[in-house]
Amino acid sequence: MTSPPKNLFSYTQKRPRPQDAAPFLPMSRAEMDALGWDQCDVILVTGDAYIDHPSFGMAIVGRLLEAQGFRVGIISQPDWRSAQPFRALGRPRLYFGVTAGNMDSMVNRYTAERKIRSDDAYTPGGTAGKRPDRALTVYAQRAKEAYPGVTVVAGSIEGSLRRVAHYDYWSDKVRRSVLPDSKADILLFGNAERALVELTHRLAAGEKIDAIRDLRGTAFMVPHGWRPAENWGEIDSTSVDKPGKVDRHINPYATEQQTAPCATASSSVQEEKPVVIQTQEERRAARQRQDARTLVRLPSYEAVESDPVLYAHASRVLHLESNPGNARALAQAHGERDVWLNPPPFPLAMDEMDRVYGLPYARAPHPSYNGERIPAWEMIRFSVTIMRGCFGGCSFCSITEHEGRIIQSRSEPSILREIEEVRDKTEGFTGAISDLGGPTANMYRMACKDPNVQRVCRRLSCVYPGICVNLDTDHSKLISLYKKARELPGVKKILIGSGVRYDLAVRSPEYVRELATHHVGGLLKIAPEHTEERVLSKMMKPGIGAYEDFRRLFERFSREAGKEQYLIPYFIAAHPGTTDEDMLNLALWLKKNDFKLDQVQTFVPTPLSLATAMYHSGKNPLHKVDRDSEAVETVKKGQVRRLHKAFLRYHDPENWQILREWLRRNGRPDLIGNGPNHLVPAWKSAPVGSFGRSPGVSRHTPQAGASTTPSAPGRKPAGRKQSNPQAGKFAGASNHRKGGVPAKSGKR
Repeated sequence: MTSPPKNLFSYTQKRPRPQDAAPFLPMSRAEMDALGWDQCDVILVTGDAYIDHPSFGMAIVGRLLEAQGFRVGIISQPDWRSAQPFRALGRPRLYFGVTAGNMDSMVNRYTAERKIRSDDAYTPGGTAGKRPDRALTVYAQRAKEAYPGVTVVAGSIEGSLRRVAHYDYWSDKVRRSVLPDSKADILLFGNAERALVELTHRLAAGEKIDAIRDLRGTAFMVPHGWRPAENWGEIDSTSVDKPGKVDRHINPYATEQQTAPCATASSSVQEEKPVVIQTQEERRAARQRQDARTLVRLPSYEAVESDPVLYAHASRVLHLESNPGNARALAQAHGERDVWLNPPPFPLAMDEMDRVYGLPYARAPHPSYNGERIPAWEMIRFSVTIMRGCFGGCSFCSITEHEGRIIQSRSEPSILREIEEVRDKTEGFTGAISDLGGPTANMYRMACKDPNVQRVCRRLSCVYPGICVNLDTDHSKLISLYKKARELPGVKKILIGSGVRYDLAVRSPEYVRELATHHVGGLLKIAPEHTEERVLSKMMKPGIGAYEDFRRLFERFSREAGKEQYLIPYFIAAHPGTTDEDMLNLALWLKKNDFKLDQVQTFVPTPLSLATAMYHSGKNPLHKVDRDSEAVETVKKGQVRRLHKAFLRYHDPENWQILREWLRRNGRPDLIGNGPNHLVPAWKSAPVGSFGRSPGVSRHTPQAGASTTPSAPGRKPAGRKQSNPQAGKFAGASNHRKGGVPAKSGKR
């Protein structure tokens, strides 16, 4: 399991590819007939509209398998109420690849208040209700019903976040892994191109799905106690952390006899042994060999379902086993069987990333939609993905659970070629690239300075509580990319729509200068999330001082460029560890800085995140968990969650009554009044132009934390959007962040 990964494009093609790729992967029998196909090798099922663009996981997966010589069809948003729609393309020769789409289906359908959303950005016309709750499970069951005995491979963000027992906010209980409920034969988690390509080739060669048990980034059901081979060790982590046996330090210069059990006192003659000296590399290799044959046993589903402290402990263990360089296999009992998780996949190399994003995408929605507007497509049609992953480790964010902490970047020539494709092939292009980014705008080509250190690291974040000394934070390659991109003929503007990691940016004033001078369309997204250190420590976010440092640089360079530009700060209400007083202090900071947020986000506990473990258990898995460890105050009652959200929108007349009541009840009536130092006015309503002026209008920033296009006072900035629905993993993907809503979906 520790051998170097095989290059994605080094496999022998299943069949010779036609000279010209299909304009779109077929979604009907008629399209299959036009291609001369009698059967698909693989049929991909997705909860999203099929958009053949590398920001959508289904397109990446389909085109990647096509490049391997496989025939791939797509069933998009099937009616799940019967099995018949799953028979539209016939029985696949190898398997159904089943996904919920680019978002977890529950996050997609429900608000933070568990109310059904009125729209769906991934559906033609934005129509809601085109996918079921827990779509991955439902689709897999229907595929099995359509063709009994067919192989089903599960994936996507929903599969990644639900691969083990997980707290489900919408049912308010711990649910089983998606594997036993969906009846899928295998689950691919994370950026799963490697596992997907190898799995498909091995199935095509005649291997049985239940014999393929050695692929990284896969999970499957096995009998309790199953092992891949003999001589596997097991670490029992089924109970909360407690002091264990401390192994004696092994002297690398010791002889074999000196490291053996002590000789008896009666021993008179001892055979001399040569001194064995191990280098650091040899010791590291020995440890890797040992880890590759070691299983870590998590508390069972039944245990974590009934014991929130064990749930927090299991969450901590899983996250500590997330580095592909040193992660060990995990197992979690579900009844009489185990869910077995192999270590995470190795990230793609730059040349592999280039080839994945250079596949022959149509860069448009499937023609069957007849040009109907698809909001997610509108958001990303003029954007380009330059990297994947995030080493920030924010506890509320799902990027790490899916994409991992290691940054996977494309080369400069590859990115520039895609910009030219956008210019030449995308209908409606007027010269503005709306984003060059990814989960974060400014982590491009950043990595640990020492690969050996990276392989053994178990830190949950490279930048919290401070930026690691081993992290290369050089922005020069990104600056070079920006400069070359904006010099391309026909490109008038390169905007940055992805959120900027400001604690990294302040280390490179030249980057902030480049950004403010050339790449901001009046508004720039940034995410301080909160002002209070107690809350930020639970989020694993830097202090508000880092935001202030960035703001000063940004405003300085904007002035020097002669531009009026604003920051759009994002904040989260009701995050675990937040008290009413913390929200009051944040509201006072917003008032002092004249921020009037429009649409704001209340924390949503997404499956598997560390913040969700805090929410459910009241414990802090960022540190050792035991029965007496730190308790985390958690807001769960709807009325208190509404109060916390009201603090973020202190300027909205609809929130004044609830805020007045709290201020009076908690001894702060001094904040009620009509002066500049008061938080809310004393009157019940406000005339136009008074203290309660229309939400979203501010001299400092027109709109913050918004889920729609911002508008500045007196002008409408051009080319603004929320950045793209990041994809590039098996069967769809998403950046579930900011309390569960993907920053790339246009919803906060």
